[in-house]
Amino acid sequence: MSSSDSEAMDVVKAFHMKEGVGETSYAQNSSLQMRVVNLMKHITLSTIVDMYIATTPTRLAIADLGCSSGPNSLTLIKEIIQSVDEACHRIDRPPPEFMVSLNDLPANDFNSMFLGLSEFYKKLPWPFYGRLFPTNSLDFIHSSFSVHWLSQVPKDLFDENGECINKGNIYISPMSPPSVVKAYEKQFAEDFNLFLRLRSAELTLGGRMVLIMAGRAGRDSWGNGITFLWDVLAQAFSIMVSLGKVEEDKVSKYKTHFYTPCVEEIEEVVQREGSLVIDKSEMFSTSEMLRRTNGRDAARSIRAIQESMMVSHFGEGVLIEDLFELYGDLLQKKMPDAKFECFNLVVVLRKTH
Repeated sequence: MSSSDSEAMDVVKAFHMKEGVGETSYAQNSSLQMRVVNLMKHITLSTIVDMYIATTPTRLAIADLGCSSGPNSLTLIKEIIQSVDEACHRIDRPPPEFMVSLNDLPANDFNSMFLGLSEFYKKLPWPFYGRLFPTNSLDFIHSSFSVHWLSQVPKDLFDENGECINKGNIYISPMSPPSVVKAYEKQFAEDFNLFLRLRSAELTLGGRMVLIMAGRAGRDSWGNGITFLWDVLAQAFSIMVSLGKVEEDKVSKYKTHFYTPCVEEIEEVVQREGSLVIDKSEMFSTSEMLRRTNGRDAARSIRAIQESMMVSHFGEGVLIEDLFELYGDLLQKKMPDAKFECFNLVVVLRKTH
């Protein structure tokens, strides 16, 4: 290998704009570049609008080469999409599907750019919770431990006065009233139906989808391992309230947007949606795996999943540290003697039309 080849490889490996969103980051120090882009964007926007009107594609694929980090790339892409959308209104055509590719060197800090996605989607004329990929563009979809997360905490968990009907619990427990179970069942059915419809539009005919998720054995089997973990977390919260470390009213409004469906529920939603069929569904017991898990390790796993939601609800502070130290201790004591069954489901779906 020549020295010039070595130097070129070093540049590819090492060169990137200053990462993060701190005072010296590119994200905070690229306004000059954005001003130059704005100075010339009329050319960019008129070029893509002229191209769209001339060709009227149903799918408009855009690539930004050297997207870097920070808000600049998404800011321009948002304006491109809005300009095409306005052109569609002028010529009375439905807007195309947009596929955006962002390219840069491997060491680029893509995370700091993606932090702006929520604001990016909010300002566009269609919702983010919807399509992800162009029509008929995927042959295979795999999703692991994602679909059991709901789009929101079920609204029916709260009465007309905003009071929770599932007091003392974070999730469904054996002591929850039937209305709580119905609220979660309803939210899952709505979310999963929408998920299937949107993913079906993105799959090619005959395409497959494999979904792995936490589940339960049957409609009435709520004494499972996942429920046990949430129940013990609720106990930890209760102790924190008794110690005066968190307000009871604040805790009562903290609920998880999580649901473990049974196979029958999944089958019903798939049949109702209609464009996919189930080729295979299997249930795997993970009870012993959970029982053998160290309680404090289990607490750390739940913390990794829930901390962002807790900080959003309760704010920063000592609560998280104290809560999960207590939670780990409780699990360590209770886990060896706990009686529960824990299941995970795998569902294979095929697009039929």
